[in-house]
Amino acid sequence: MVDPIYTTIVADNRPAGMLMIGTGLDVPDDKLRDEVIRSMPVLRDAYIRNLMTFTANIVRTDAQPDVGLIADRLQAVTDRALKKKGAKILLAQVAIRVTAK
Repeated sequence: MVDPIYTTIVADNRPAGMLMIGTGLDVPDDKLRDEVIRSMPVLRDAYIRNLMTFTANIVRTDAQPDVGLIADRLQAVTDRALKKKGAKILLAQVAIRVTAK
């Protein structure tokens, strides 16, 4: 499991809520798993940066975000950061918390 990632949803130039993504990585290869463990700080940073952009440009408080798109984005980030395929991103939870007005 990867620690949950939280990003801010912005509407009308102010915070409108939070997007929470819970993920894990399935890494069947032992050698790659060791590399993933060593690379976790880099992976988390890449996930957060990517999800901040995604949240700022696509996520709205009145609709559930596209979980398929989120999974595809995080898988692409994983493959780029590791410079190889083999670690499969698993979405455990996607949730929105709307800030009261």
